[in-house]
Amino acid sequence: MRQSEKYQRAAGMILGVFLIVLAFSGCVYFIVGSAGAVGGYAISSDTVQGNIQREYGEVWDATASVVNIMGKLVKENEDDGQLEAIISNARVKVIVTQFTPKLVRLTVKARKVFFPSPATAQDVYMKIISQLGS
Repeated sequence: MRQSEKYQRAAGMILGVFLIVLAFSGCVYFIVGSAGAVGGYAISSDTVQGNIQREYGEVWDATASVVNIMGKLVKENEDDGQLEAIISNARVKVIVTQFTPKLVRLTVKARKVFFPSPATAQDVYMKIISQLGS
């Protein structure tokens, strides 16, 4: 085995160990989506959130529409900015929080039974962003 192959193999192993440690540390952030202003990030194993430069009503309407299409709405409270639904056998909670008239934080949390469902949270988040046309 050549010297360069040894270095590549060692670098690959170090990177692998590093990624495993990050994955189990509970504080790793994953970028979700594509654009900075509408991109989101995983803040825990079951939650994806991001800030959106849109009006609250626009985000709320898109959220309610996507949740109704994807699953069964269980609870809706526009005053508190919270929706709960069953989507892909996961309990999904969506929170819409207004910071300024044109800046809203969208948080999507998804759990199947007692386990996190990050794929469901990411899917719901991205479909809401797509519905907004961002």
